[in-house]
Amino acid sequence: MTRPEPTLQHKDADAGRLPRLIVYYQTQHDGNTGKLIPVHPLVQSGAPLTHVIIAAIHINDDPNKITLNNDTFDHPMFDPLWTEVRTLQASGVKVMGMLGGAAKGSYARLDGSDEQFERYYTPLRDLVREKGLDGLDLDVEEEMSLQGVIKLIDRLRADFGRHFIITLAPVAAAMLNPAKNLSGFDYMALEAERGSDIAWYNTQFYCGWGDITSTDMYDRMVQNGWCPEKLVVGVTSNPIHASGFVPGETLYPVVDALKAKYPKFGGVMAWEYFESTLCFSRL
Repeated sequence: MTRPEPTLQHKDADAGRLPRLIVYYQTQHDGNTGKLIPVHPLVQSGAPLTHVIIAAIHINDDPNKITLNNDTFDHPMFDPLWTEVRTLQASGVKVMGMLGGAAKGSYARLDGSDEQFERYYTPLRDLVREKGLDGLDLDVEEEMSLQGVIKLIDRLRADFGRHFIITLAPVAAAMLNPAKNLSGFDYMALEAERGSDIAWYNTQFYCGWGDITSTDMYDRMVQNGWCPEKLVVGVTSNPIHASGFVPGETLYPVVDALKAKYPKFGGVMAWEYFESTLCFSRL
């Protein structure tokens, strides 16, 4: 079957330098003290951090009760987090939010009638504006229609403009076989329809969905028509975070090989910042 050619350019002028270094930031507080675990020391260390993605935003039954993990966004515990966001942004790091993930329901609520979409989308839009996020990472790990995700992307672009960063987080296998994904839609078809609005894809090479012990799987993605600029290699940074951890002594040479092979290599993302055993400066 002939596959549609992916769009090589996108409208987002602030997608960042290449290769990107992206960290997800879900564990934001120390479990013992409750204090914020700051990310800005990573910037101060000289690591080439380009993007931080705060996880995970959940849309709930009550449209006005959007949560960050298990707590509402206005909880006082998050006050230091929003200060940290401003610190990172002042250092030149783009800070995004991750919508969805393993907890299902957010995308089902956005994938209904126009009336239902507006009811759940509007509070999300207002929250993103209020917190000054630079973009949204759409981690669709539940069934969603192609037209539903296109509607969401179109509204984000219309409401936030061309500098707003829109990314998606498919499992790596989905970039080669549309049947092997968690999202319910074909990512190559999405790229053909709205590739100009998608900055890149945080492809998950863990939990059995990908192999990054060599460049082979990434090479096959490129051979399948994907532009390296838009393919970010997603790894887990500690065996406690997810299965499929690849130790640094194996991972770093593979990343070096990808950088050498593809001048516009999209970069690396790590799930997650907390208790990482990887050296971010080597990624």
